[in-house]
Amino acid sequence: MPRRRQAVTIRHVAAEADVSLQTVSRVINAEPNVRPETKERVQAAIDRLGYVPSIAAQRMSGSRSYLILAINDRDRTIADWQARQGTDWVDQMLLGGMLKCAEHGYRMLFELVDTHSDHVERELAAAIAALQPDGLILTPPHSDNPQIVAFLAEQDMPFVRIGSKRQDVGIPVSMGDEGAARTATEHLIAHGHARIGFIAGSSEYELSGWRVDGWRAAMADAGLSCEGLLDAGDFSFASGEAAALRLLDRPQRPTAIIASNDQMAMATLAVAGRLGLRVPDDLSLISFDNTPIVQFAQPPLTAIDQSIAATASKAVELIIAHQKGEPPPPTLTIVPSTLVARASVARLG
Repeated sequence: MPRRRQAVTIRHVAAEADVSLQTVSRVINAEPNVRPETKERVQAAIDRLGYVPSIAAQRMSGSRSYLILAINDRDRTIADWQARQGTDWVDQMLLGGMLKCAEHGYRMLFELVDTHSDHVERELAAAIAALQPDGLILTPPHSDNPQIVAFLAEQDMPFVRIGSKRQDVGIPVSMGDEGAARTATEHLIAHGHARIGFIAGSSEYELSGWRVDGWRAAMADAGLSCEGLLDAGDFSFASGEAAALRLLDRPQRPTAIIASNDQMAMATLAVAGRLGLRVPDDLSLISFDNTPIVQFAQPPLTAIDQSIAATASKAVELIIAHQKGEPPPPTLTIVPSTLVARASVARLG
């Protein structure tokens, strides 16, 4: 039987680098007050020996857990998974968050919490007690939930609020919703559209209002009226159908519609088909999110791409920076979005 290879420990690293155990620990934990040449020598020893720090040992040291906990809405997430319609919010969040964690020796865990539960504080407290994360990432609508935000503000750990602008509590990271809606509207205006409808998302999300603000601002700048062109859903397909039908059933229907997420955009596409309207010849359509479902629609939909992966990556960066004692950003962190032009927008005139 071959002999089992002896595990490399922190003592081996200290001996190889000719430094103390405490110095190796400070380098592993990225603590300050370690001379650059000493840090390089310790890192070189780690690389030569193939040493992998033990998360359990790091946690027992009482400093950090090297875990970051991402919280997502239970009902919406499970509904998306069960529908199997190509939404990839969770996938993209884990992609960006896990890769950034790996760069810094962290791990990312994912928990589902019911936003409307009377026991939401108990759920969060149990997760924090069990996992002892170094920080939390809140996604909408949790990032807008005053009960959750107030509870976390009382905890001794940093938390990032994705889709938030408030800088008085937590660390906000905006996805530039107002600017993104303005970009979509200006794209349609540049293609000759004047009657541009907008299907807003649920009022439970602050970002829904910001997107409406961006649409209104672009319309006002172009001297165009918004009268009779605004409707709202709750981000579900069914709500998008109802909103699209109301907009398209009006005497002066819009020549273009911006839907606040892909589900409602797909619903608008379906309603247009039932009414005998061709996209984009009779109706131009732009969506938010840019998940796979709109890429494979017929026609493929022009969409605002808000990089969830980049946003989660930035959230991890901010938590790790806080753990290193760095001050929070003095201004709101905005992860820019882009417009991906496809075949669902036609030029008028």
